[in-house]
Amino acid sequence: MPADLPHGAPSFGVLRLAAAAPVVHVADPVANAAEILKTLEPLGEAHVVVLPELALTGYTCEDLFTQRPLLDAAIEGLLRVAAETLTPDQLVAVGLPLAVGNSLYNCAAVLGGGRVLGVVPKQHLPGYREFYEPRRFTGADGSEPPTVRLGGEDVPFGIDLLFQCVRDGEPVPGAVIGVEICEDLWVPCPPSAFQALAGATVLLNLSGSNETVGKGEYRRQLVTGQSARCVAAYVYAGAGPTESTTDLVLGGECLIASNGGLLARGDSYMLGDHENRTGWRGAVGVSAEVDLPKLLHDRRVMTSFQADRRVGSFENRTVEAPISPAAAPKEVVNGTPFVPRSGPELAARCREIFSIQCCGLAKRLSRLGETTPLQIGVSGGLDSTLSLLVACKTLDGLGQSRERIHGLTMPGFGTTDRTRTNADALMEQLGVTADTIDIRQLCLDAFRGIGHKPFGIDPATLDMEEFEAKLTEIDPGAGDLTFENVQARIRTFLLMSRGFVLGTGDMSELALGWCTYNADHMSMYNVNCSIPKTLVAFLVRHAADTEFDGPARETLHSIADTVISPELLPARSDAETGDAIAQSTEDALGPYELHDFFLYHVVRNGFGPAKILDMASRAEFRGSYEPAVIRETLRTFYKRFFQNQFKRSCVPDGPKVGTVSLSPRGDWRMPSDAEASAWLEEI
Repeated sequence: MPADLPHGAPSFGVLRLAAAAPVVHVADPVANAAEILKTLEPLGEAHVVVLPELALTGYTCEDLFTQRPLLDAAIEGLLRVAAETLTPDQLVAVGLPLAVGNSLYNCAAVLGGGRVLGVVPKQHLPGYREFYEPRRFTGADGSEPPTVRLGGEDVPFGIDLLFQCVRDGEPVPGAVIGVEICEDLWVPCPPSAFQALAGATVLLNLSGSNETVGKGEYRRQLVTGQSARCVAAYVYAGAGPTESTTDLVLGGECLIASNGGLLARGDSYMLGDHENRTGWRGAVGVSAEVDLPKLLHDRRVMTSFQADRRVGSFENRTVEAPISPAAAPKEVVNGTPFVPRSGPELAARCREIFSIQCCGLAKRLSRLGETTPLQIGVSGGLDSTLSLLVACKTLDGLGQSRERIHGLTMPGFGTTDRTRTNADALMEQLGVTADTIDIRQLCLDAFRGIGHKPFGIDPATLDMEEFEAKLTEIDPGAGDLTFENVQARIRTFLLMSRGFVLGTGDMSELALGWCTYNADHMSMYNVNCSIPKTLVAFLVRHAADTEFDGPARETLHSIADTVISPELLPARSDAETGDAIAQSTEDALGPYELHDFFLYHVVRNGFGPAKILDMASRAEFRGSYEPAVIRETLRTFYKRFFQNQFKRSCVPDGPKVGTVSLSPRGDWRMPSDAEASAWLEEI
């Protein structure tokens, strides 16, 4: 993928986060400080690095925490790490025990710019089963002194601290950090919840969690769940097995999640080689980029997030935290956000998609008599094939015969032998009722009735053979919307005159307005309404590979490999195949892979054109696209997306399948007369 699309100076709101578990020398802060600095060396590009709970001493020091030599050495180690961090504009959160007044606290110190910026004490101390922290530490409750003396200066101290990232003296929008420690996450109302309500978008957890059977999965659920509830990034660093193993083994699991999704995970490491181990001399670490504008957009959309007024109970102090200069994001972007990734969850995701479509259709059919025929226009293309498969699976689930499905093939002036053959074969192989109506004569009569002369050809005195002979003489690049629209509307007229019509149009076509108003635009119910084109193609191929064999599999793959086309313009002769599709949708609009990429990030994430272009420059697409093609396709997307809202304002019912939907009754409400000027100008 060419990289010369606009990266620009801005980072587009990307923050690089890391979590690491260094090798620990129990009760030796001098050695631990050296290990921490060693661990930080390969993490110079991270804006924020989180280290485990009590990392400067080791979590498993037990009653040694009450010894003054250990506490003094921990402070010395802290100041050394603060002063010697290789990247001065990097924030590092590290754990240590800290005596304040007459109490000893389990703390997280946030370092940056060569100094200690603030210290957050742990609030909830586990004193059950294998944990005995209240024996040594005091749980913070907000009554603590507001500062603590470290390295000759007063440092902010308390559970009310938030850290506002600043760059070149200016606050980084949305880059607010909250800190909690281990058990704080496991309680009914974690401190991070209040921090998020107060504006924190990045939540850090310094932890010392031991390993028991099944605990790791539960821990990951806690982290991802809290990131979802807080609509935030959550960075978790756990102490590792180089801690004392007198009674416990600590696993060193490191996790980074964002709004419910696990971005990175360093497994609990054991002896020997491991795919998540690095060359950091035994340390475990993970890193990921987090998109702050996406989190802020999701919070704005989720109005119930702001409705929680408990934020008033958290009166916070904000500490400025310098971070490194902006840099272009580096992580590769998924070029097909709608398509399930490969792996063990792939089949389950496909089953879930089909299940949602089938359940929606089953409920709608329950309101009809069982004798009402289910009409589908079967073209031999992707969309009608998916609708047909969903209809078959639905009737199978209801225990009804597939003969209730009436597949109607309606060849017209652009229909090719390939699509016609595939349509007929698929209906036979699926066991549905099949019928054919040639629409050419009906269209010719319609042209005569409305006085239209397609491509300048007067049909008044021509029979069908003469008319089609004239069509072969037209300029291949000539356009005639009336010629196309009459065919589309004749097909819809025929379908709706015969029974309950199941729609076939997909979400990508709806986004671009690539449908004829009150023709393929309309039906009684549309199971494909929130399925984008790239996902339609994927589902058809997946069904072919997993649910069919023999002729049906061959037919489905042939359909998936066919050029995407409405087949409304006359087919062209082809020396090899006999005829060929003359009207390629992607030649006219640009690749659907790009349009679906744009659709996802415009509607789901609210990103602007410049950020989308930057992401496209780093995306792993299945095709290869030059920057000029990406830019021009994005321009086409915005123009058509704005121009065709009127078609989306009146569409049939249909089930929402993924996180993006264009239903005017549900997810997307937009004025039909909106201007795209600001978006096009940014491109």
